[in-house]
Amino acid sequence: MKDIHEVLRRKQARYAQLSKQIELLQQAAEKLREVAPLLAEIEDDDAAVLADVDEQPSTAAKAAAAPSGATTAPAKPARGVAPRWP
Repeated sequence: MKDIHEVLRRKQARYAQLSKQIELLQQAAEKLREVAPLLAEIEDDDAAVLADVDEQPSTAAKAAAAPSGATTAPAKPARGVAPRWP
């Protein structure tokens, strides 16, 4: 059977460790509450920038909108492909 005092000592040490972690988490939560409004403002700004980017037509969309009779540049060979000699 384990020594009851050793078990109690370990439980108290664990309790002290958990209490310290809880205190640190509470302090972090307070700081997060302070910066949450600032982060919300930044996210709003990011959303506005992303909306502007989404409104600009992409190169692929421009190419799809080009008339089908338009000439395009010949396709380049894939990288890493050596030219063939006659």
